[in-house]
Amino acid sequence: MNAPAQFGAHAAAGHSHTGAAGLQISQGGYTLVPLTTTLTPGKTADFRFTVTGPDGAPVTRYQVKHDKKLHFIVVSRDLGGFWHLHPEEAGDGVWSVRFTPPAAGTYRAYADFAPEGGPDLTLGADLHVPGTYEPRPLPPANTTAQVDGYTVTMSGDLVPGRVSKLVFTVSKDGRPVGDLEPYLGAYGHLVAIRAGDLAYLHVHPEDGTTAAGVTFAASAPSGGDYRLFLDFQHGGTVRTAAFTAYADATGATDAAGAVNTGHVGHDG
Repeated sequence: MNAPAQFGAHAAAGHSHTGAAGLQISQGGYTLVPLTTTLTPGKTADFRFTVTGPDGAPVTRYQVKHDKKLHFIVVSRDLGGFWHLHPEEAGDGVWSVRFTPPAAGTYRAYADFAPEGGPDLTLGADLHVPGTYEPRPLPPANTTAQVDGYTVTMSGDLVPGRVSKLVFTVSKDGRPVGDLEPYLGAYGHLVAIRAGDLAYLHVHPEDGTTAAGVTFAASAPSGGDYRLFLDFQHGGTVRTAAFTAYADATGATDAAGAVNTGHVGHDG
């Protein structure tokens, strides 16, 4: 079984790291450099960026992690929106991805990658979409989410400073879905964001996870509210189930059972 992944780290090749990730635009000599400065609400545009290395030049060689050289996540700052995007290399170390911000406001973008011969990194930067912005309150805590006719149930608690298991099961029409399909080399991908400062985690299932239930091991770096986004694939389509969880010292997740209605999405 792989070592459990910690909140604030990208688990890869069986390793885990402590501390919050995605809070810095530059780390270990590597810098996320957005080349697109602003976006327009409701308009699809090519968002372009690069990652520079310790020598100041764009990085062009990456390790392949979970079928991709680089994973790119965007969330709205109020955590009501989530997009797992798949940028393409445009040449000379430049990445490009199509993105349509649904409304004005500030978004947080995360580049999750490992340069060839370098460490696993998650770098973050703000994206600005001019216009009138009214933040929405964090959705209430929930252990069940509905998405496209599927019901996704989360069991387990987030406990600050202690590893605990989170198990996600998927059902449709009242029947368990036992034939989830691999997506990016796994039966599920979990991204968790800490409310307030938007600290980031991208973990993958433990070894031995089956298509009938996807298990993650994680430790919250602190108490407080978190948004969890689970990507899963069935019938050839990737869907995202979203949850709000509260981590406290007693290990009790304050789950109200409310159904999430936030915007989640992929670029296909």
